[in-house]
Formats: sequence, structure tokens, C-alpha cells
Amino acid sequence: MSQSVIRIGIIGAGAIGAVHAQTFAKVEGAEVAAITDVYLPLAEQRAQEHNITTVHESPQSLLEDSSIDAVIIGVPNKFHADLAIEAFKQGKHVLLEKPMAINSEIARTIVEAAEQSGKVLMMSHQMRWTGLSRAVKARIDSGDVGRIYNAKTGWLRKKGIPGWGSWFTRKDQSGGGPLIDIGVHMIDLSLYLMGNPKPVSVFGTTYSEFGPKREGIGNWGTPNWEGYYDVEDLASALIKLDNGATLSLDVSWAAHAAGLSEDPFIHLMGTEGGVSVVGNSGTYVTHKEGEVVLSDIAPLEGEEDRILMGGHFVSCIREGKQPITSGLSGYTTNRILDAIYESSRTGNEVKLNWD
Repeated sequence: MSQSVIRIGIIGAGAIGAVHAQTFAKVEGAEVAAITDVYLPLAEQRAQEHNITTVHESPQSLLEDSSIDAVIIGVPNKFHADLAIEAFKQGKHVLLEKPMAINSEIARTIVEAAEQSGKVLMMSHQMRWTGLSRAVKARIDSGDVGRIYNAKTGWLRKKGIPGWGSWFTRKDQSGGGPLIDIGVHMIDLSLYLMGNPKPVSVFGTTYSEFGPKREGIGNWGTPNWEGYYDVEDLASALIKLDNGATLSLDVSWAAHAAGLSEDPFIHLMGTEGGVSVVGNSGTYVTHKEGEVVLSDIAPLEGEEDRILMGGHFVSCIREGKQPITSGLSGYTTNRILDAIYESSRTGNEVKLNWD
């Protein structure tokens, strides 16, 4: 592909759509050229705020716009698949917000549509692009950690239920609660740092103790008091991987979690050393001469995470290469999420077949 500007359309003018509009305005070689939303006045407002020239009256209209090269899909989870598949039919590249879909069966149809179209499908997992995540990955790649055989990850919010009663808390629209909302980030980043092993079995449990009582409500999203809450507010799981390693996960929107940080965390335990990431702080640990030695991991410098992610999307389009957050990464995470929900429902371990 020539080095002409990649013209991008945004589907979904809500909070995340606004973040993408602001980000891609700073991405070299990209132009946010169009936007749409089911609530047109919001799309018009975003267009004005971010100097976007075209507001389409519907997603279909935007997808049929031959001047648009790629789309960013930032709408409720339920609608990801239909829009992504139609985008590929219309010859567009797709940057898709997480999770890929409300379940893995639907996620698979997105991957297949992308493969048939030959267009780029990239998941929007900005946590891989932070300066700290990149520094940790470099440390792992250097051999300082060795073989990672155990990891613990999670994100335990004490009072953070988003948009009570809105699509966030309705399983048929979101697919689930904190597990599919923020757990998806922690699973994705952990597997990436561990070298992308495949999950082979899962045991998990979910709980809903706050949302049904309208407690634990946070500041994200707009509540709909005429709506309802039928998702979990805490999930815990153990994931076994095909290389023998294990990954444990704990996530919540609301919990009486005294003494535990509300920052996202990953603790990686390897044969040569270990890495802990808690919020914006990173630590490396190893043994030297019989003593435990700790040292800080400084974040790598460079552009902010979302700008780097946007730049990667543009370069993948230009060069026809597979993104590091490919469709397979999104599908793999969806398989794990499904397995945790199924394990919680049945009380049994769920084994994953990859044939």
C-alpha cells in the first residue's frame, strides 16, 4: 500500500470513541475522517470537538463510504460481531474494542470474516503498549526471568460498577461483568508476557453480591434505574496452559477487599527471576548468593500507549502484517472467558480443545 493517509471512521461516539478520536489525531499517517452513533447528536458533538469532517447517519452508511480505509468499533459488546463482519465485507480494516464478542462462538465468526477479507483485524488492548509493559516484555525477552511457570493477575475494584442498569450490566448485551470488562485486559496482557501459551483447562467461579442490591456503583457510564443487573461483580479462576504454566485471575467491580490495591496487577514467577507490576510500578526479583535481590523496572520512554497502539494499527495496514493483538488473541481470551462462566455454572473444570 502507498504511504497515503489512512482514513479512519469511528463507530460509536461514546466515551471510548472520544478517546480514539483524540488519540488518532496524534497518530502519524492517520486521519479520523468520519464518525457515527445511534444517537446522532452525540456523533455531531464529537465531530465538532475533534474536527471530524463527516458525520454519517448510520454505521451502514459509514461502512459503505468508499473513502474510508479502516474503522474503529467502540459500541456495546453485543454489536461488535455484526459491525466487524460488515466492515470486512465492505473492504475495511478493523480496530475492535475488547472483548471481541460476547462469547467465543461469535468471536470465531469475526476471525473467519477477517481471514476471508484479507484485511487487518486488531484488538484494542492498550495495556500491552504502556511504557511499563514494554519494559517488562524487554526484561523477559532478555532472559532475566527464564521460563515463566506461574502467574497471578487481577484488578480488584472496591466500588466500580459501571452504568448500573445500562448495557454494561445486562448479560445479553455485555456478555458478563468485570470478568469480560476488565478481566479481558489482564488475561490478554498476562498471556502476552508469558509468551502466548494456549489455555488447556479452566476452573473458575463468579459471584454477584453487590450489583443486585444497587451497591458498589462507580463513576463510569450512565446509570439506567429502569434497567437491571444480571452479571457478576467478582470472578476468580485458575487457568492451566499448554506449556505447564498456570495463571490465576481475580477481578471485581465491587468487593470488600481490605488491604488490596485497586490497581491492575500481574506477578510473573520464572526460573531465573520474577516480575511484579502493580499499577504504574514494576519490580524485578531474583536470588544472588543466597539472598533475595529486588530492583525497580523503569518504564520505557516514548509515545503514550494508545498512540503507539494506533501507530501499530496503521503500520499493519500499510505493510499487510499481523498485529500483535491479532484476532487470534481476542478469540483465545473469549475462549477463556466462556470457560470461566461455564465452570462457575457447572462447578466443574472445563477443558479446551484446540483441534
